[in-house]
Amino acid sequence: MPLYEHVMIARQDLSNSQAEGLIEHFGAVLSDNGGKLVDQEYWGVKTMAYKINKNRKGHYAFLRSDAPSSAVQEMERLMRLHDDVMRVLTIKVEEHAEGPSVQMQKRDERDSRRERR
Repeated sequence: MPLYEHVMIARQDLSNSQAEGLIEHFGAVLSDNGGKLVDQEYWGVKTMAYKINKNRKGHYAFLRSDAPSSAVQEMERLMRLHDDVMRVLTIKVEEHAEGPSVQMQKRDERDSRRERR
């Protein structure tokens, strides 16, 4: 099956548990349609470069999936209809990178800098 990476931005007024619940919900949509969620990362609330639907910040989530295109299309369709999801980006990749994404690596580097002080 093809491999995909998805980045989702949810509204800023959601709680962290609600944003992580969205990740679980869309992972279940994938599995119901014959795919599987390989990895998921919650990046937290980040400031955006410009306003989207009058929001300056949003909950960012990163998903790696192994699913047929029909399952991905269904998940994207449901994401676009969901009121809490502002933006979705899906990219087809040849293989998933091992380890955490670049965003999570940055956070780990920042933590180690604080320890040295």
